[in-house]
Amino acid sequence: MDKAEMLKLYKQLVVIRLLEEKCEELYQKGKIGGFMHLYIGQEATGVGAVSARRPTDNVITAYRDHGIALACGMSPRAIMAEMLGKATGCSKGKGGSMHLADKRLHFWGGHAIVGAHLALATGLAWADQYRGSDAATLCFFGEGASNIGYFHESLNLAAVWKLPCIFICENNNYGMWTPVARASAVIEIRQKAAAYGMPSDSADGMDLLAVRAVTEKALAHVRAGEGPYFLEIHTYRYRGHSMGDQRPYRTHDEIKKWQAEDPIGQFEQVLLDAGIPPAEIDALDAQAQFDIADGVQYAEESPAPALEEIWTDIYAEPIG
Repeated sequence: MDKAEMLKLYKQLVVIRLLEEKCEELYQKGKIGGFMHLYIGQEATGVGAVSARRPTDNVITAYRDHGIALACGMSPRAIMAEMLGKATGCSKGKGGSMHLADKRLHFWGGHAIVGAHLALATGLAWADQYRGSDAATLCFFGEGASNIGYFHESLNLAAVWKLPCIFICENNNYGMWTPVARASAVIEIRQKAAAYGMPSDSADGMDLLAVRAVTEKALAHVRAGEGPYFLEIHTYRYRGHSMGDQRPYRTHDEIKKWQAEDPIGQFEQVLLDAGIPPAEIDALDAQAQFDIADGVQYAEESPAPALEEIWTDIYAEPIG
């Protein structure tokens, strides 16, 4: 990885962290409504995996989608406008926090129904296979989704048809506020892939380079026509499941342990070890802060959707 790419990835980590912190602030001020799930702590998983893809590869995720959207190339302006329900948002202000998407980026959402988007990921991969494309699909989901019927149906079909799909489980230890061991008979989630003859791997989700490496390996596997691949990425969300979750089920020591392995701090050390001057890193931090401030200003100055927009985007327009 050259210096320019390393700096780009570092900035993505920082922009995600700052955007999420700003969203938390705006939510508490009543400027963002509905449900909201923050990605703070999980940044290296999304950035590391997405950085390994080609621009034509599909990405789809669940409702903790802000960080994945940024990693795919969505601008802070488009995200902030969507968060505030403005017409200039990526989903015209009608999707909100859980429904960020941009087909130009091959980023297909942002889905609020637990596990349901795994079936959509299987469909995306099947479409590429049918067309003879060498594109792959990266499907992110939480470990709680591995207990859902969609999970088993999707993995089974992907394996039967040898689809170019990588199932990426972001294991952040809790399904809402329930520890993995209390909800799943198998606590090493990657073992579930074995039921479908699917190869798997795992990585430290707080280490961007580790995530990138296993994703590159998985992409090589699916592009070779060998069928789907399963990744279990061990990560941690510093905040609660959603904005109403104050984390009473966690200990201070547990949170402190994971914060000591902060993904941004770890990757900053990688840059320093590579000889990148601290001044260049500080400049990226300042630019990230500017980008978020600019995104908020853009969102607040943008218009709300027109009333007639309530009738649009309900059905696909007929072809021909």
